[in-house]
Amino acid sequence: MQDALWKMPAAAQAQAVRSAEVSAVELVDSHLDRIAQVNPQVNAVTQLLAERAREAAARTDRRRAAGEALGPLAGVPFTVKESTAVKGVPTTFGTERFRDLVASADAPPVARLRAAGAIPVGHSNIPTLILAGMHTRSELFGDTVNPWDAGRTPGGSSGGDAVAVATGMAALGLGNDSGGSVRVPAQFCGVAGLKPSAGRFAADHRVLGPEDPGPASQMLVTDGPLARSVGDLRLAYEVLAGTDPRDPRAVPVPAYGEPLLGRVKVAVVADPGGHGVHLTVRAAIATAADALRDAGYDVREEQDVPRLDEALEAYGRITVTEFAPTWPVVRELLGKGGDRYIGMAMERTPPVSADAFMKLMGTWMNIRRSWAEFLDAYPLLLGPVFTEPPVEPGLESRDRPGRDRVASGMRLCTVTSFVGIPGVAVPTGTADGLPTGVQIVGRAFREDLCLAAAQAIEDRLGVLTPVDPRVGGRADETLGA
Repeated sequence: MQDALWKMPAAAQAQAVRSAEVSAVELVDSHLDRIAQVNPQVNAVTQLLAERAREAAARTDRRRAAGEALGPLAGVPFTVKESTAVKGVPTTFGTERFRDLVASADAPPVARLRAAGAIPVGHSNIPTLILAGMHTRSELFGDTVNPWDAGRTPGGSSGGDAVAVATGMAALGLGNDSGGSVRVPAQFCGVAGLKPSAGRFAADHRVLGPEDPGPASQMLVTDGPLARSVGDLRLAYEVLAGTDPRDPRAVPVPAYGEPLLGRVKVAVVADPGGHGVHLTVRAAIATAADALRDAGYDVREEQDVPRLDEALEAYGRITVTEFAPTWPVVRELLGKGGDRYIGMAMERTPPVSADAFMKLMGTWMNIRRSWAEFLDAYPLLLGPVFTEPPVEPGLESRDRPGRDRVASGMRLCTVTSFVGIPGVAVPTGTADGLPTGVQIVGRAFREDLCLAAAQAIEDRLGVLTPVDPRVGGRADETLGA
């Protein structure tokens, strides 16, 4: 069984540890062996925490032997994005400048996963400072490779976690998302990912000092898990949901809401904003819609989502205005070439005045109201994660047309982050040897509805990963148990 441990779903891994079918040490060692085999090819795991992980696993085994009850994620290995704090480990942000920035405490979501029994096995790669682009390439650790096709980006900024999970190096990944950073790499790598409602998970992103960022950074960035199956994603969601004194934004809302009466209505918008969508993405949405119909959902085609272009414009102006005062310092940290992605955004959307910024904050609330009304009529929305198949690495930083193409591709992710509502990315199959997927968006704090719909899709279309990295014409599928 040892060779198969890393292939198992997280829920099955935890159950095997709790029941003493395997030891936590055996489970961790299986994943460390897989990392040694695969990571040299894909470069997803950056700082390997092998000895720490083995020590944590041994403590888990001692607790089980003593008759203590173990948590729902007992012994389950997970990776943590390079921008999220793990106690005693540098939070490098992928840059040389922060190589020695050792975290004094776990970030709240890391602490929650640990409390449930999960074990961090390593940090995972990101674009430098999370700002160098969508492609996962950092100054400190280099490029992460999409295991399905080395000529396509794994996405980002949580690309390292997506690749680690897709290839079986970890059962779960902990990323974060402010406009697609969990959902896009989930689609590009063939795994599931959750961007929760703003305020659903407790977080603390004050890595560089005691000061909190401005309102856009506070509202837009949400930590979120990645997993190979929706069931594992749900397990991580149940563990991560809740409050923490370090995060006054976190809301004590139950993880599961009241059941809806009758058939749940789903609005299908294949081309948000009418800016175009690739045929394979449109086909994936149609396939997912059929799966939901088969599961009993009331699926209806809708013309568009509310105020998409207006929301994208407001998102850009608010974030650039908040970011502008620190741009000279950040630009220096990003270095030549690494600054192109944000630099083009700054040129395209200059900062606004204080009066205009205040007006934009009102526009933000007004757009959120429009979306709340839309989701009152349709509790769920089915649409694209990215409107194209995985693109080539660094397209968004190459030139302005490349950047605009990528920004357009992730537009539904951007607007749903802006509105603060949950979204689940779920695979739908493959096309031309690359994974396809969709996202299910829901009402604020109704992640449960999104996960249920994603589960219905997965039940009918299957799970794509884990995979071995592509070594020839295609990725070798090694489906988990």
